[in-house]
Amino acid sequence: MNTTATPTALTDTDYDALDQILDDLRERLDEVPQWEFCEGFMAALICCRREIPASEYLGALLGDDEGGAFGPGLFASPAQYEQFLTLWQRRWDEVRTALDAPVDSLEDERSYAPEVVDVRGAVAAMTDEERAAMAEELANEELPSFAQVWALGFMYAVETWPEEWAPPRDKEAAGWLEDALERLVAMTEDDDGEPSISMFGEDSPPSVSQERLNAYGEALWAVYDLRDLWKSIGPRVEQVVKGEEPGRNDPCPCGSGKKYKKCCGAA
Repeated sequence: MNTTATPTALTDTDYDALDQILDDLRERLDEVPQWEFCEGFMAALICCRREIPASEYLGALLGDDEGGAFGPGLFASPAQYEQFLTLWQRRWDEVRTALDAPVDSLEDERSYAPEVVDVRGAVAAMTDEERAAMAEELANEELPSFAQVWALGFMYAVETWPEEWAPPRDKEAAGWLEDALERLVAMTEDDDGEPSISMFGEDSPPSVSQERLNAYGEALWAVYDLRDLWKSIGPRVEQVVKGEEPGRNDPCPCGSGKKYKKCCGAA
């Protein structure tokens, strides 16, 4: 899913449309993830050593519970299917462009900024009435830490295609790979630090620790490192195992009936 056109950034309305599509799919397929998970999954695919086709990765992400392939039949209508693909492609181009941009700071407007949600902060910022209305749902669900779902989506792609993330032969490059993945795995863990930062403004309760925010920055740079690493190394090359060459007086394997030395072995 590549294009050379200048990517058009998704708007809040676009993200709302994606959430609505995924919510609709989830009514029929329980395992359909939230967009934040998809966001991390997409970033990993863009960084992946092999360019995995959409027909393969969308099936792994959104295929039905019985292993069915991703396709129009999963959606409420052909229009909804086309809308999803269009929005997915636009975000794909946007993320890829950001990861290929020569940025030195995450404050650079060109840098990769995942669409992540501070769920704990959002709940903490609710009014008493809003929290009461969601009491049953909140009681039955463990709230994820900031950017945890994004990191889980990234690592899900890594675990789905482990052969594409196998350490390269070069020891230094293998060390870079291990370090980058460790920084992403760290974000899949819970934030057990003291909350000191509010993502919803000064009037909202703090919900994210400073350690978590620092780890998030390190994870973003890890994504850049992985993108650069696999681009520099290139796709895996399958090793060709040469079969045993017949003896000069053996029948030629081409089936001509001649001896090997008088046929294909003559060269």
